Amino acid sequence: MSFLAPRDGRGRVAPPRAGGAEAKTLPMEIWDWTKSTLVAVAVVLLLHRFGFYLSTVSGSSMQPTLQDGEWLFVNKAVTYVHAPRRGDVVIVSEPQEARAKTHPFLVKRVVAVAGDRVEVRGGLLWVNGEAASEPYADTPIEDGDMSAITVEPGRLFVMGDNRHYGASSDSRAFGAVAVDAVQGRAAWILWPPGKAGKL
Repeated sequence: MSFLAPRDGRGRVAPPRAGGAEAKTLPMEIWDWTKSTLVAVAVVLLLHRFGFYLSTVSGSSMQPTLQDGEWLFVNKAVTYVHAPRRGDVVIVSEPQEARAKTHPFLVKRVVAVAGDRVEVRGGLLWVNGEAASEPYADTPIEDGDMSAITVEPGRLFVMGDNRHYGASSDSRAFGAVAVDAVQGRAAWILWPPGKAGKL
């Protein structure tokens, strides 16, 4: 179906009627641009607050899994769906007891959850009486033994993958962390390209 422009009695195209669309003025253009920018900023802030964000690895406590300077894609939305699970790599607020005044957040691996009994003995991590399978670690735990503790409700026991002596400040030093301290789960390595992939 085609639509023809209205014509006058002589077959000429009739001029547009008064009240039709008018060219936008400069203030209108500026207002439209401002609205679009505000909406875009709001979407980005909401995604950062409740969806995902990027984080940079600082230090060596998660070697060999993560290297200093790598970029991580952090999924925050998953924390609203379920609590972190054993094996998850998470970003947590640094506990007050362990403030090094250098990094407000830590990247660690959840090795035990509420109700688990965890200990370090003979260079191995033991959870609920069984030696944990830790293919991500490249050495036995060199910091010595830790007496068994039971993780309290609403808390997580986290450790760095780097098990060399003195390489990681984690729950062995500052205790189990609150689930509420988890800022998100590190889901992907984004940079460098050679290491890009799912965690």
